Amino acid sequence: MQRNIRSPRLLWAVPVLLLLQTVTAPALAAGGYPELLVLFRDWQAFERPVQLDGAPDYTAPAMLRRQAELRSYQSRLAAIDPASWPKDQRIDYELVRAQMNGLDFELRVLQPWARDPAFYLSVWTEKSDTPEHEGPTHHGVVELWQYPLPLSRADQLKLARELQVVPPLLAQARRNLTGNARDLWLTGVGTMQGQVESLDDLAGRTKDADPELGRSIAAARSASAEFVTWLEAQAKSRTGPSGVGKEAYNWNLRHVHLVPLTWDDEVMLLKRELARAHASLRFEEQRNRGLPQLAAASSPAEWDRRANEAVTRYLAWLKAKDILAVEDYLDPALRSHIGPYSPPETRNFFSIASHYEPITLFAHFQHWLDHAWLTNAPNPSPIRREAWLYNVWDSRAEGTATAMEELILHAGYYDDNPRAREIVWIMLAQRCARGLASLYAQANLFDLQQAKAFQVEWTPRGWMRPDLDLLGFEQQLYLRQPGYGTSYVTGKYLFDNLVKERSHQLGDDFTLRRFFDEFNAAGMMPVSLIHWQLTGDAALVPAPPDSR
Repeated sequence: MQRNIRSPRLLWAVPVLLLLQTVTAPALAAGGYPELLVLFRDWQAFERPVQLDGAPDYTAPAMLRRQAELRSYQSRLAAIDPASWPKDQRIDYELVRAQMNGLDFELRVLQPWARDPAFYLSVWTEKSDTPEHEGPTHHGVVELWQYPLPLSRADQLKLARELQVVPPLLAQARRNLTGNARDLWLTGVGTMQGQVESLDDLAGRTKDADPELGRSIAAARSASAEFVTWLEAQAKSRTGPSGVGKEAYNWNLRHVHLVPLTWDDEVMLLKRELARAHASLRFEEQRNRGLPQLAAASSPAEWDRRANEAVTRYLAWLKAKDILAVEDYLDPALRSHIGPYSPPETRNFFSIASHYEPITLFAHFQHWLDHAWLTNAPNPSPIRREAWLYNVWDSRAEGTATAMEELILHAGYYDDNPRAREIVWIMLAQRCARGLASLYAQANLFDLQQAKAFQVEWTPRGWMRPDLDLLGFEQQLYLRQPGYGTSYVTGKYLFDNLVKERSHQLGDDFTLRRFFDEFNAAGMMPVSLIHWQLTGDAALVPAPPDSR
C-alpha cells in the first residue's frame, strides 16, 4: 500500500508511546534513552507548524517564534548525556540532533518560505523514489499520486479538503517571499506554472466528480495562476545570489547530513571522480573496439520486453551471486517503476541510458528496494523506523544507489554485454559534473546558467540535452537543497570506505551478502552513522557545533 510520505511524522509517535508505557518515572528522571524518546515525541509535534487561515504558518513572526522554541528543544537534548548508552541508542541520539540541526539551518540560513517560490508547490503528482521529498517542502502538500482513478466518493471529498490549502497558502506566500535569490525565484516560476498544469490535468480527469472537488480544483488553479503572474511581475526586482556560501554549506554538510567533509573536500573528490569516469570510459571504448554498438529499444513493445526481462535477470543475478537478500516483495517494488517507452526525440539523459541497457539505470533503482525494505522490514528503533526530514538520509539513499551502478559492473553483471560498461562510466561522469556545478553554485561562483552549461559540457556523448526539462530540474533541486547534488558521489565514497573498513575487520568472513544485511538493517540514516553501527568506530561522525 502506498503511504503519504510525510505521514510518518505522526505515525512514529505510536511506537514511541507504546514503548513509553513500560517506562517508570525514575527512568525518565534519570536522563536516559526513555527521556530521548519523550523528547522525540515532543519534537515531532513541534516540527509541524501551527495553522493560519487553513494553511501552515510560515510568516516571519511565526518563524521567529519557532527559532526561539527550537532552542528549548536543543537545550533539552544537550541536557541528556548519552555517553554511557549502548551504541544503538547513542546513534539514535545523533539522529535526533541532526534533525534539530536541519530545522536550525532552515530557520537561520535556507529560509525557503522567504527565498524560494518552489517551496509553495502543493500538488505532487509522483511518488519520490527517495524516503522523503527531495528538497524543502511545506507541511500541507497534496500527494496526488496516492489517489487511484476513478476516485471513490470518499477520495473525492478527501482530495477536495486537501486542495483547500492552496489558496490561503499562496496568499500567505506573497507576504512571506521577501528574499532576493534571483535563480531560485526564476526557477520557482516554472515550478508553480507546473502546478497550474497539474490542476488542469486533474480537472480534465475528474469532470464527473463531486461538485465540491470541482470547486476545490478550480480555486486552487485560480490561486496558482495568479501566484505565477505575481512571481513574474516581481522577478525583475530579484537580483541577488542564491547559493548559501561555503561557510553555511560546510555547517549544513557536517551537522545536518553528518558528512565528514567540507566544500573543498567535495570539490577535490568530485574532480577526481569526474576524471576517473572519463578516463574509464575511454579505456572501455578501447577495450570494446570492433564490437557492435548497443541498439536502443525502438518501440513500446520492445521496451516493455527488454525492461521486464532486465528486472527478472537482475534480481536473479543478485540472488545467484549472493550479493544481497532478494525477497519476493522486491520484484514488484522494482518492476512497477519501469516507466514508459520514450521516443528518441524526447529522451533525457536517463532514458537514453536505459533504452540502451535498462539495468544501467535500474541499478540506481535501489531506491525502490529501500522503500520495500522500509515497509516490509522496519527498523526496531522507533527513531530509525521511517525516513528523516531535511534530507538527512541523502548520503545513504543516493550514495548507495550510485554505488550499485558500479558495484554490479565490477561484480560481473555486464561481462556478456561489455558495451553496457561504457554507460556506467557515462552515468558517473554526469553525476560528477552536476555535483561540481552545484558546489560552484552554492559558493556563488556560478549562476544557474553557468551550472547548467558546466553539466552539459562534462557529460559525455552529448547525452545531457539542454533543451529538456531534466537539466533545469536537477540544478534547481541542488540549488534549493545544499549538499544534495554531491550526495550521489560523496555518499558512494563513504559507502566504498565502509566496505573497505568492514572487510578489513572481518577478513575472510566478509561477504557482500553479510555486508548488505548489516547495512540495510542499520536503517535509512547517514552513512557515517552506519559506519559507526557496523564497525564500532564513531570517528566519522562530526562533533556537535560549538556555536552558531
